[in-house]
Amino acid sequence: MTETAQPGRGVRLPRDARRAQLLEAAQHVFVHNGYHAAAMDDIAERAGVSKPVLYQHFPGKLELYLALLDVHGNELVRRVREAIASTSDNKLRVRAAIGALYEFVAGEDQAFRLVFESDLRGEPAVEKSVESALHGCIDAITEAVTADAGLDAERARLLAVGLVGLAQVTARDWLDARGTISRDEAVGLMSTLAWKGLAGFPLQNT
Repeated sequence: MTETAQPGRGVRLPRDARRAQLLEAAQHVFVHNGYHAAAMDDIAERAGVSKPVLYQHFPGKLELYLALLDVHGNELVRRVREAIASTSDNKLRVRAAIGALYEFVAGEDQAFRLVFESDLRGEPAVEKSVESALHGCIDAITEAVTADAGLDAERARLLAVGLVGLAQVTARDWLDARGTISRDEAVGLMSTLAWKGLAGFPLQNT
C-alpha cells in the first residue's frame, strides 16, 4: 500500500516507509523540545507531510510518542540479548552487556533520552513502556545468571537488576560529564566492578 502526500509536500511512499519517516521526524522534535512542548504541526513539518498524513498513521501525540518508546525499548533489549549471546565467556558477557547499554546511551539519535529521561514518566502508558524495556534487559541477564551460576530465579533477578542499574546510571552520568574517560574505558571500569562481584558465584555443572 502506498500513499501520496499533498502536492509539494513529499513523494509517494509505502506505508511502512512513511511510518519510519514520521517516527524519525517525531524523535527529533521530542528530543529537542520535550513531549509537552512538541507539536504535531512541528512533526509534520519536519517530516515534510501534511497533518492529515501524520494523523493517518498516529491518532495523537501520545500514540506517536508510545510508538517511539516501543521501537527504542525493543532495540535496547535486542542489543542486550545479542551481547549476552555473543560469547560463552561470562566475563566477556558482562562487558558486552554493559557495553550494549553504554552504546545505547551514547547513540547520536539520543534515543535514551526518550526512554530514560521522558518528561512524561507520570503517564501510565509511558511508564509501562519504559519498565517493559528495562525488564526485558533484566530478564535477559537473569536467564544467563540462572543458567551459569546455579541461582534460583529470584536471586538471579536481583543480581540482574543490580547490573542493569549500574550500567544505566553510570552511563548517563558518564555522558553528562563529558570528561576525558572514553566509552571503552568507562565500560571496562564498570565491567571490572561488576565482574568482581559476579565472579563470586561459581559456575555450576562444569
